Formats: sequence, C-alpha cells, structure tokens
Amino acid sequence: MSKEIPIETRVSSGGISIQERSARRKEAARKKQAAKKLAWKVVRRTLLSVLLVVVLLVVGLCMVLNQIFNGPSPSASKVLTMSLLEASATKWVPGLFLGKEAVEQIRNDGGDLYEEQISDPIQVQIDTNSSLGGNSDEWKDYPDGIRIEPVSGDTYNAYVMIVRDPSSVYLATSTEKFSKDIPGTRITDQIEAEGAIAAVNAGAFFDNGTSSPAVGSVPEGLVISGGKVVWDSGKAPEEGFVGFNEDNILVVAHSMTADKAMELNIRDGCCFGPVLIMNGAINDAVYNANSGYNPRTAIGQRADGSVILLCIDGRQAGSLGGTYADIINIMVEFGAVNACNLDGGSSTVMLYRDAYGRYGEAGQVQMINNYSLLQEKPRRMPTFIMVRPQGEE
Repeated sequence: MSKEIPIETRVSSGGISIQERSARRKEAARKKQAAKKLAWKVVRRTLLSVLLVVVLLVVGLCMVLNQIFNGPSPSASKVLTMSLLEASATKWVPGLFLGKEAVEQIRNDGGDLYEEQISDPIQVQIDTNSSLGGNSDEWKDYPDGIRIEPVSGDTYNAYVMIVRDPSSVYLATSTEKFSKDIPGTRITDQIEAEGAIAAVNAGAFFDNGTSSPAVGSVPEGLVISGGKVVWDSGKAPEEGFVGFNEDNILVVAHSMTADKAMELNIRDGCCFGPVLIMNGAINDAVYNANSGYNPRTAIGQRADGSVILLCIDGRQAGSLGGTYADIINIMVEFGAVNACNLDGGSSTVMLYRDAYGRYGEAGQVQMINNYSLLQEKPRRMPTFIMVRPQGEE
C-alpha cells in the first residue's frame, strides 16, 4: 500500500514543489509591486522637478517682464506693451503689470490725426492708354508684372512686392456667405482656388485668441468685393479702411461707411489700419506713436498706379519684427503716395506663383516670406488681397 505524499511536498510536472512555486510567485509579486512603487516614485519626483522648473521659469519671466514694464526705460516698456497688445493671444499681459489706465495711455500716445479723412484720387495718375502703367525699363525683366525685393532693417527682414497693373489687384473672400459656422480658408488654398499669381492677407476678422474654428471665419468692419458690400459688422477693431475704386486707384480712409463706399465707387476694400500715408504725407500721429515689433502686412500705391504689397517677418530669431514707423519708411522708399496697414502678426503671408523659377520650381506657388515658427500652416482667414494673371478680368 503506497504512502500518501503531503500536499506541501508534492512535486509539480517541472520538478518544483507546489510550496516552492507558491513562494516564487509571492516573491515575484513582491518584486513587481516594489518596481511599481519605485517607478511611481521616480515619476513623481520627475513631475515635481519639472513643475518646480516651470514655476521658477514663470516667476523668473514675471520678474523680467516687471523689470521691463516698470523699470528705468520708458521706451522699453512702451515697445513691450505695444508688441503684446498687437498680438491677439497676449493682449491681457501688459495690464497685469501696468494697470488698465497706464496701458491705455501708452496705446493712445502719439499725436492728433491729420485733418483729411479720405485720400484724394488725384494723387494717382494711371496711364489710361495702357492697363500697365509705369516705366517700361523697370519692368523689362518682369514680364508677368510682378517685382519682388527683399528689404532689411535693424530688427526685421521684409519683402516688397510691386504689382505693375492695379486693375489686377482685388479682394478675394473665403465664402460668399460669411458665418461663424463656416471656417475661413488658408491663403495657400485660396490662391489656388482663385488661380491668382500673387496674394497677401487682408483685413480684420473675428479672433478671440482661442483655437476655436470660428476664428478667422467672419470679417470685422466693412468688406466690399466686386463692387458689392458683402459684409458690414459696423466699427472695426482698428481705425482704417483701404480699397480700390473703379478707376483702380487705392483709397485710404480713417473710417468708411457702406453708403460712402458706394458713393466713391469702391470695387474692393476692407477694414484695418491705421492709415500710414495719405495724399503723399505720412501720418505723423502713427509714425511717432508707440508700436511694437511684430510681423506686418501693408498695401500702398505709387503715383503711377503700381501697387506696393509689403510683408515684414517677425517673432523669429533672425527677424524680431517691424514698427509702424518701419512700414512707413519702406513705403516712402518705394514711392507710396497712399498706404494703409493690414492685418499682421501670425496672419502675415506673401505668396507668388513663380512662373519663371526665380524662387523655386517654375509654375509653383512659393511662400516668399517666413511666417511664425509656431505655425505649421498659414492661419484661416476670410479676406485676401489677390493678383490676377495678366489679361484676366
């Protein structure tokens, strides 16, 4: 008769007793639990270290900002204040350090606007015998009527596009019926949809500083396209209107109503600002006013009718940005008799369909300027300044 083996000494198929296997499982579970505790301890300490670094960086940044805002250099305080106020995402920052009254005083410091409210078309004389005005020698190397020149200053890199034929410049819209439920379009898509040869961003639009899809969907202020009022939300956030009349003359104004625009036969226009040059005179109030270093877009017109489109890069290591005075200086250098600031910041984009391969593959749309490094793509917008190919209406 065989003897019953105690359960604790029975051997499993692997030659290990059940008791030993149980002990090993307990040891493995203990080690696993200890590893989890160690891992959580490491993660917790890492997170605490990261949080501490973030807090120290925030505190340090606040100390630096406070030193600039309230330090011994009023000019540095004004520049930083305006640079932040002009960006939709950072408008609230200066008020934390200076207070609302001080911020408004800096914003409004400059001077009185000049008396004229709307530019006089007589300042521009377009050659009526040809749709292409201007000195023929200037354009002999630019058969498509587009000339682009890089410009640089102490704090910025910029690109000036001169369009020979003002009748080819028009305002394109992202949709025929604006709504916050209909997102704006990217300028890279819009130029293809239009079949245009050049484009820059245009007027003001809804932007609450968030990532909402409604941002960039609808314009602000008055928008005229193809001789029709397509949007009128009342007062724009910036003081200024710019547009072409039916004689292809650029009209700039401190403000514009729909009725007045129709009286002036405006065919294409939008709101932004401020007005930079009117009737050959610079706007001293703007030139001497406080403005920050930011990306900028502007439009102007020479006395011969040629249109000047300007984009200044900003918020980059190699190009901090430009001020209103910088824009005016460039516009004066290139002969503008009327000029107006357009939307800037992360909206600033200049595109050109490079028919002759000067900037890349021939026939392809090229990004001429360098927009914000924080963007993967140009932002969505509702309005664009476009340039038709020669011979198209």
